[in-house]
Amino acid sequence: MGVSKIDRFLSEATTPDQDGDASLRKDQLYGLYTSWCMVNQFIPAAAGEFWTEMKTRRIKSSDSRLRMTGAAAADYILATRPALV
Repeated sequence: MGVSKIDRFLSEATTPDQDGDASLRKDQLYGLYTSWCMVNQFIPAAAGEFWTEMKTRRIKSSDSRLRMTGAAAADYILATRPALV
């Protein structure tokens, strides 16, 4: 059995936020996911489906305890901060 797309996203684009002081908010985590999908040429799941998957992994939209990392992080940052380009 292969790794699910959501598990691959979590593995490649997030890292634990041990302190909880810079955890991704709900909109940021979904935005990072859509950036990761674009980088990997996947069609992203709808937000509701994404959050259903997050809940099964005990990841809360109010406190994800995750930080962004990797190529999707760079894509997300550049997409949300066009002045940096």
